[in-house]
Amino acid sequence: MPDPTPLIAPWLASAYSVLAPAAEALLRVIVGFALVPHGLRMTFGWFAGTGLKVDSLKALATQLDQTGYRPGRLWAPAISVTELACGPLLALGLFTRPAAVPIVIFLAVSNFERWRVGGYFWNTLGLEYTLLWTVAAFYFLIHGGGFYSLDHFLIGREV
Repeated sequence: MPDPTPLIAPWLASAYSVLAPAAEALLRVIVGFALVPHGLRMTFGWFAGTGLKVDSLKALATQLDQTGYRPGRLWAPAISVTELACGPLLALGLFTRPAAVPIVIFLAVSNFERWRVGGYFWNTLGLEYTLLWTVAAFYFLIHGGGFYSLDHFLIGREV
């Protein structure tokens, strides 16, 4: 459905239509790959000293149990797979919508936790950052991978 809203600078319309798919792909890549360092830190102990003192699935499971997300031994691997498998799938635009489902759910729960712990602002560990990340992931759940995605190039359709 074409956008009926006229542009303030109509001479830029062709630039917008050329750049929009690339901007969408850039956002998808950043949203997906941003999950990977978190997964590497919590699953394998990479990037020590950069967040929670969680350096293995066992430590993550214990931390989840302590904060009320039981059973931690179920949720820890689910979080790890979400960040280390679904994140790259989203970034690449491969099975974009199915990959976005657990990401959006994970981030929605993270928003609740961030609100509970720190309120709104990111510098008080609030939900500001995770809320923005959730909305971006939700965009790809609804819109799919777009033109510059492996869904488009390998499968030939939006999944």
